[in-house]
Amino acid sequence: MAHIDDHNTQKANLDYIRTSMNEPLLEREYEAQLAKRWKYDHDEKAMHELVRAYARLVIAAASKYKNYGLPLGDLIQEGNIGLMQAANRFEPEREVRFSTYAAWWIRASIQDYILRNWSIVRTGTTAAQKSLFFNLRRLRSKIDGAATERGLTAEGREKISKILGVKIKDVEDMEGRMSGGDQSLNAMISEEGDEEYQSFLPDTRPNPEDIVIGMKDAKTRSQWLNSALKTLSEREQRIIRERHLQYETVTLEDLGKKLGVSKERVRQLEARAMEKLKQNLEPKIGRHIKDMLSDAA
Repeated sequence: MAHIDDHNTQKANLDYIRTSMNEPLLEREYEAQLAKRWKYDHDEKAMHELVRAYARLVIAAASKYKNYGLPLGDLIQEGNIGLMQAANRFEPEREVRFSTYAAWWIRASIQDYILRNWSIVRTGTTAAQKSLFFNLRRLRSKIDGAATERGLTAEGREKISKILGVKIKDVEDMEGRMSGGDQSLNAMISEEGDEEYQSFLPDTRPNPEDIVIGMKDAKTRSQWLNSALKTLSEREQRIIRERHLQYETVTLEDLGKKLGVSKERVRQLEARAMEKLKQNLEPKIGRHIKDMLSDAA
């Protein structure tokens, strides 16, 4: 869903664009002087002059990404952040124009902002996916016969995957993701009715009655188990607890070392204890099921 700036915001954006485009271009030598004054002398006046002169780069970059449904003013702000980062990181001794260096930081900052805000679903988490996101539309329009009303053909997806060095599955996933924007669950299904999409989503959570019954049953089972454990010897209780009733279970070998017996002996004791528990619990479970059936009838 596209985000549209209000009238006052649009006017402020236009004023900023006009001001930025009217800033004079810098000669190479003067540009280097400003960069050195900022880097070595922390001359903020020099930094501001440098940034103002190349705000036009931000305008140009933001305009290229205006079709992603995000406010132009926000894109410009993010581009300005990239421009400031470039000013802080620029090294004048490298014989590179600041404008060339800043263009990369501006573009990267705007792209990161788009990826964070284009959808509530995280998009472009890897460099390959990021490249795919920003190049898919352009490549789709250039590949003859690949773009149809239903989307890319198999041949088109294969070409794009080779050009960008990504998997065909990634191309398919990104195409599907970009074919439709986020849909609010509070959106109306039709203009005539008053039903929202969320009204038709099933609630798979247990109802209050099931929750209460489950809590009661769990408490009952816990009481049965504690009662059954008391019928075991101290050593058998320890085996059952360490082998079945704690988050990190102990191996037969480790438990045998603790008890001073062999691994096979621990296995035998465990099997005997489990059989005792079974004999103790089965009658109670049977009676419980009979009571439930009786209540239901």
